Amino acid sequence: MLIENVSLSGKTVLVTGAAGFIGANLVKRLFADVKDIRIVGIDSITDYYDVNIKYGRLEQIASLGRDWTFIKGNIADREVLEGIFRDYAPTVVVNLAAQAGVRYSITNPDAYIESNMIGFYNILECCRHYPVEHLVYASSSSVYGTNKKVPYSTDDKVDNPVSLYAATKKSNELMAHAYSKLYDIPSTGLRFFTVYGPAGRPDMAYFGFTDKLRKGETIKIFNYGNCKRDFTYIDDIVEGVVRIIGHAPERQKGEDGLPLPPYEVYNIGNSSPENLLDFVQILQEELIAAKVLPQDYDFESHKELVPMQPGDVPVTFADTEPLERDFGFRPSTSLRTGLRNFAQWYAEYYGTIE
Repeated sequence: MLIENVSLSGKTVLVTGAAGFIGANLVKRLFADVKDIRIVGIDSITDYYDVNIKYGRLEQIASLGRDWTFIKGNIADREVLEGIFRDYAPTVVVNLAAQAGVRYSITNPDAYIESNMIGFYNILECCRHYPVEHLVYASSSSVYGTNKKVPYSTDDKVDNPVSLYAATKKSNELMAHAYSKLYDIPSTGLRFFTVYGPAGRPDMAYFGFTDKLRKGETIKIFNYGNCKRDFTYIDDIVEGVVRIIGHAPERQKGEDGLPLPPYEVYNIGNSSPENLLDFVQILQEELIAAKVLPQDYDFESHKELVPMQPGDVPVTFADTEPLERDFGFRPSTSLRTGLRNFAQWYAEYYGTIE
């Protein structure tokens, strides 16, 4: 196991996308773990999904009464970002700000170039000019495209993205590698696999299905239910991120005596893909148990099996052996436990049936 070489005690951490699902949960976890940490968050609060959920996450953070500064801004705005680095001098940067979603990248590609490409370039430039101990950034399981070999390993070639979203995430990894090499910036990319949980993203399948079923609408199950997803519970994702933050890639020299880039990429996934139809079955059982839906709900009349959507892939499956080897951690929350927690949150947030 790798020994921690980055202490957060007394340090300032910048978390981009701090109002997002992973970002907000990470901030709360860091405050719980480190007594004298200062966290600066930035988020543009786009209306890609319900902003009330984002503001609710920020209210939870603010209620902790800790050394917390939130800035509403866009990382694609270089001036705003440089101002944060200049004024707060973060020693660790966790870049989670991104335009997410595969299908949305087909209809609104501009948002992906702005946030995922220009925004990430700005992050790298700021880390170059205001040196940091560790840059941790979100990549995605989408970079694996339609790779036939499973489970997906970070050693696999990922040169065939099937969506613009995937292409931007692969580009982030390439850009980070170049900056790590050129400017000695320790950076770690994290390929997240289908993150879910309470107060998650409403555009994700489990949340969208719940909304539709509650309204009596029909849910569409893509690829006729033959998709498999490596669903990863939010707490497992955050646990992995926290462990990785604490160890920046070591500076080493290659066989030629020249420095190697201090650069790593890890998968964070459950390494246990679930069939979409099984997932829907568990979800409906937990929604009934949480009284989001009535006991006699007729699911069969509200399900439609449809072909694969453009940009989607049939399976995601993480090889997490490097994560386990280096950090002694492997995501393990069962899908039923995770969906139960989501269903209970949904019932509290939106109300139960009469």
